[in-house]
Amino acid sequence: MDESAFRGFYDETSGPLLRYLTAVTRNPDLARDLLQEAYCRFLTASLPVMDERQTRNYLFRIATNLARDRWRRAKEESWADDPVEIPPSTSQVERNLCVRQVFDRLKPRERQLLWLAYVEGSNHQEIAERTGLRPGSIRLLLFRARHRMAKLITRKSLASDSETPQ
Repeated sequence: MDESAFRGFYDETSGPLLRYLTAVTRNPDLARDLLQEAYCRFLTASLPVMDERQTRNYLFRIATNLARDRWRRAKEESWADDPVEIPPSTSQVERNLCVRQVFDRLKPRERQLLWLAYVEGSNHQEIAERTGLRPGSIRLLLFRARHRMAKLITRKSLASDSETPQ
């Protein structure tokens, strides 16, 4: 890839990739570091001929693997299961904040899958290509991530309803 082609590719992919990494890591500084490392590895890899979609998926897969390596090194598997309340009468801004708090409590892979599916709009095949997971696993893993997120939201909402006088 020549310099002008890379510049165009970077301009097209850096924003979505940084948002993805920030959502998955929940750390903007780490996300920027991983972004730079992903592009460095992308540029130094000897790539076969790929179309635009495959090239983009390859870059996301590099970034995904870098994030996984960080998680493994940090042994960051002690995630909070305390639910977050989302009262029905809250404003959209407050609801967004509550959803973000719940999203923060999900495991990295759950955040990763939900982000790719619902923010990036990736289909199951694209998610599999970007994460290195088997395409047949994506549907089940997404189901579990959605279920866990709903459980975190619902559990606290039910607890707050029982505390509210009627």
